[in-house]
Amino acid sequence: MTTPHTGAPKGRGARSDLRLPPGGRDQRQQTRTRATAFPGTPLGTLGHHLAASETDRVIYDLTGIEHQYDTLLAELPGTDIRFALKACPVDEVLRCLTERGAGFDAASPAEIRQALSAGAPADRIHYGNTVKSDHDIAEAHRLGVRTFATDSVEDVTAIAAHAPGARVFCRLATTGEGALWGLNRKFGCAPEDAVRVLVTARAAGLVPAGLSVHVGSQQMTGEAWQRALDSLAETLVALHGPGIAPDHVNLGGGLPARGYLDRRGNPLDPPLDKMFAVIREGMERLNGLTAAPLRLVMEPGRHLVADHGAVRAHVYRLTERAQPDGTRARWLYLSTGKFNGLYEMDRIRHRLVFPTRADDVGEDDEAYVPAVVAGPTCDSDDAYGDGRHPVRVPRALASGDPVWILSAGAYATSYTTQGFNGIRPLPCVCARAPEGQH
Repeated sequence: MTTPHTGAPKGRGARSDLRLPPGGRDQRQQTRTRATAFPGTPLGTLGHHLAASETDRVIYDLTGIEHQYDTLLAELPGTDIRFALKACPVDEVLRCLTERGAGFDAASPAEIRQALSAGAPADRIHYGNTVKSDHDIAEAHRLGVRTFATDSVEDVTAIAAHAPGARVFCRLATTGEGALWGLNRKFGCAPEDAVRVLVTARAAGLVPAGLSVHVGSQQMTGEAWQRALDSLAETLVALHGPGIAPDHVNLGGGLPARGYLDRRGNPLDPPLDKMFAVIREGMERLNGLTAAPLRLVMEPGRHLVADHGAVRAHVYRLTERAQPDGTRARWLYLSTGKFNGLYEMDRIRHRLVFPTRADDVGEDDEAYVPAVVAGPTCDSDDAYGDGRHPVRVPRALASGDPVWILSAGAYATSYTTQGFNGIRPLPCVCARAPEGQH
């Protein structure tokens, strides 16, 4: 990738042993404790490479991603993981997941080609987008993909014409309730429509192979998984009538990251243990409804990469000025924002570390000031929480000071413009922990 214009001076040496506080409303400890990707987890490899970086970049800890993958499989043994490629289309990340045994959920022929280039065999790639043109279906089939998501009779008809004999799985609609991003209108169909879609697929010479759901991105409740599993159970029973027996269910994405804060600075604390328990119990129930065991497929994206990626950015300026309502407010402008790495900053807050200011502040409140954090562009959307939720930051921040933006590994490279305001995409660095360390 092209190196961006950063203009950041080298500044004082950054300390790699910093840890970040758990977060919450009181951010007074932000720069005087050691930095963590989220509470209780040391930065380790990320911290070392962030401290060594003298210019802006996004850094991925491949060892951390591999460990996250292994942990997921330990919670849900036997699951076929199809990494949602859109969450992190970085070749080194894809290769390390391929070597771990993962496949890929691809949303376009371009993503299919990238997965193949990363070493994934075509039978571990599915076309998971229900929205696709005739041309793209035919191209995916030419590339060797034989499994397609669908949610309509029209799409099934097109798959039959351009990917004859392919396997299809039908996506059921969910409410998206409990997720930061619901994904609940554009995709999926009702259980009765799913029966019609799969019956049509069979009649057209396709294999009605499975059912899928997506509970919404960064899902925060176990109940959402329960509702999705109930919908799958209802549909499996309904498929008994026409004699269709799927061989797998795909629970999609939605597994959350743990390192985010909400817009007010409170830690997001998803009940992962409960989610995994609901999924295990739900799969046992679904298997009781079928003659043959169902294979479980999942499409994690941010769950695998978010907390193992960070952005090294720098301070543009800390300013103070009167607002239209007459109040005075401080704004902290950073070199990275919504359009070059932090697209989701309107819904979540990333933990920030100011490594060269860790020794500048004392215990009193006067060392910190509330400031709205914003990116560098001339777009008013380029701000944390729509610019309504200030963050406590060191008063002494100066232009060029480095800032580490944590839990930024998901969508940092894919949700970025190619030069808005002349700001180029961040270069990407992938690193590994020393042998024997996570």
